[in-house]
Amino acid sequence: MKHLIPLLTAMALLTGCGRAEDHRDDQHNHAAGGDAAKPAGAQCAAHQAPAAWCFICDPALREPGRLWCKEHARYEDRCWLCHPELKDKGKEQVDAGMIELMCLEHGVAEAECGICHPELAARLEPGESVKVRLPSPESAALVGIETAPAGAGQIVEAVECYAELSFNHNRYAQLSAPVSGVIREVRADLGDLAEGGQVVARLWSAQLAEVVAQAALSHQTLDRERQLRAKGISPAKALQEAEAEYHARSQQASALGFGEEEVARLASRPEEPVLMGLRAPFAGEVVERQAVLGTFVEAGQPLFTLADRSTMWAMLSIPEAHLDQVQVGQTVELQVDALPGQTFAGRLTWIAAEIDGRTRLARARAEVPNPGGQLKARMFARARILVRRRGEGITVPQQAIAEVEGQPLVFVKLEEDLCKARAVRLGAVHGDAREVLDGLEGGDQVVVRRGFSLKSQLLASRLGAGCVDD
Repeated sequence: MKHLIPLLTAMALLTGCGRAEDHRDDQHNHAAGGDAAKPAGAQCAAHQAPAAWCFICDPALREPGRLWCKEHARYEDRCWLCHPELKDKGKEQVDAGMIELMCLEHGVAEAECGICHPELAARLEPGESVKVRLPSPESAALVGIETAPAGAGQIVEAVECYAELSFNHNRYAQLSAPVSGVIREVRADLGDLAEGGQVVARLWSAQLAEVVAQAALSHQTLDRERQLRAKGISPAKALQEAEAEYHARSQQASALGFGEEEVARLASRPEEPVLMGLRAPFAGEVVERQAVLGTFVEAGQPLFTLADRSTMWAMLSIPEAHLDQVQVGQTVELQVDALPGQTFAGRLTWIAAEIDGRTRLARARAEVPNPGGQLKARMFARARILVRRRGEGITVPQQAIAEVEGQPLVFVKLEEDLCKARAVRLGAVHGDAREVLDGLEGGDQVVVRRGFSLKSQLLASRLGAGCVDD
């Protein structure tokens, strides 16, 4: 076989453009005249021809759109090894459609064989395709190829970004000791759900006892002054002073949680210790606890942290380039790695007035319902801000899309061992789905799993495979 290679390559130049006697081809600068018309310059030593004519070495000299047999270095319609049936036919018959070149190895038209001509895939327009034949009808099942019909659904355009979850700060409270004292009771623990107004701890303080005693004394003084004034014994000024003192002392007691009735009750029982109840301002979960029974605490020292987890905040980081699409009120969808298969929807409530000068990201906030309590503070999430809804369109799973030299393709099943690699034009992303603007129709059986095996088959000839008819 090796001794035939020089002979075959020499013949390729004579047969590549037609018959030997019809050796006139403007593509290769052939001339109709004699030696004067021949180009001067370097010679192609490999193919014994002027380098300026050697379309075997220089693909730019080949006829556009005419298939090239890489295996045997000649045009497909002049390759007798691949197509012995064409040996006595003319190129004109092929061009006129009188003869269709068939790939004998893969059983499809040569112009559609993506395995023999993978270069065609990069030149496809949306809707055009090349065919890919698997080694056998059982191959698809062996590698686990799965198909599904291209579906029609509502198309939603979205801005994707990352988010970190936090508690809703409008329903978040830190309960602190209002005065210095000793914790006498602890009635709540981490994870407990407290009702609004529920006492979570009780505190004793000498300051509390003093405030309650002064409030009780001012009340007694006011009652006495009123009686004396009614009898005309006490001047009006004394009554006014007693009323002012009572209001001041009662407000101090009220600020610490002691109303008039409670003050009167404690005044009637001087032996009973004065304990202040620390109450939950709203219904929520105890997420932090520092209170320890019997310890002395300073005024302002945090004892409990309460959070209403029925809603959470998602703090978003939005790329600067997408800010013109985003506005308050839009729907936000969250997906959390720790909770696969679930999507949480909320509403965008705030967009920062500035962007981070280093990251070029803008902060934003979404409020997300959390009825089951699955979302937790400091979780990371992938967020999608739904910026525009359009009518129905064709969608396929993201994993159904392959790419060859920047050209997006999907594989459409024709037979058990035969698929079309069809060029498509892509649109918006919607979760794990991708919109197909052009190139597919609803119901097309698209390969949605293990499509990489078809892509490998499509590119097989680039790895050394190809025609075997030698």
